[in-house]
Amino acid sequence: MTVLEQTRAPRSEAARRRRSPLGSRWTPYVFLAPAAAFIILFQGVPLAQEIYLSFTRTSLLNPTRSTWVGLENYAHIFGDDDFRRTLRTTLVYVVACVAGSVGSGLLVALLLNRNFRGRGIARALVTVPWAAPGIAVALIATWMLNPQYGIVNRFLNAIGLGVPGGTILDSPTYALPAILVTTIWQLFPLTSVVLLSALQAVPKDLTEAATMDGAGRWWTFRAVTWQVIKPTVGLLALLMTIWSIRRFELIWLMTKGGPVGSTETLVIDLYAQAFDSKQLGTAAAIGMVGVVISLIVIAGSRLVARGAAKEGLR
Repeated sequence: MTVLEQTRAPRSEAARRRRSPLGSRWTPYVFLAPAAAFIILFQGVPLAQEIYLSFTRTSLLNPTRSTWVGLENYAHIFGDDDFRRTLRTTLVYVVACVAGSVGSGLLVALLLNRNFRGRGIARALVTVPWAAPGIAVALIATWMLNPQYGIVNRFLNAIGLGVPGGTILDSPTYALPAILVTTIWQLFPLTSVVLLSALQAVPKDLTEAATMDGAGRWWTFRAVTWQVIKPTVGLLALLMTIWSIRRFELIWLMTKGGPVGSTETLVIDLYAQAFDSKQLGTAAAIGMVGVVISLIVIAGSRLVARGAAKEGLR
């Protein structure tokens, strides 16, 4: 082979690579195009329509006829005392759901991570609440809280903590805690299973070394286990926050936002404005408030995670 043929061979091979469709620099974009088109078509377009709708006065009875009102819908909802109460209720519901589901899930995961007889059966049974449909959970919880024949009221009366009349879901004081307990009961299996997998990834040699150095269970968990599962806990907290903001069916089936608006969250208020009051513009404005809150939560979680990563590198 001559020198000229030796120099041409690599060039021809490089040319073939450039001509190959799988070796093109556009290949990643080709594979991402279907997913991007799906997101733009089914999420981007409806979101743009909702943004436009929130600046208009539109009735459900005649949705094709809209009147541009600018920020009037936002001024109306933020000037309404009932909407401010809805924001407070949403905040309480979200914080309690996140703390309760992640906290109880971590406790159950720590218990299931131990060696005991029947551990496999226990791990399987703990997933039952998460596998149950939300509608079924809401109906069963409503039946259990029934003032006449509900098992919860009978138990509370037996231990001397019964609610007067047994009307838990009709009480402005007890309705929200009842919904919170039901929600946490449905959510904690997911967090427990995810955290159990994270606990099994903790290096045993580190925990054994901490124990040999005289560290107790609490300090071993804080210094070793928590450092490994902390990113997973943060991700679960973010997911639980977003899911709690948008949770609808359980609250609607159990109380429909009552009594006296004590369990009315953003999505319940949105539904009431759209289908009861027939005000699509106001409902869209409430929906955009929920979108902004979700974006703030996501941005805040990313900043916290980034700051924690920088602290870990120091």
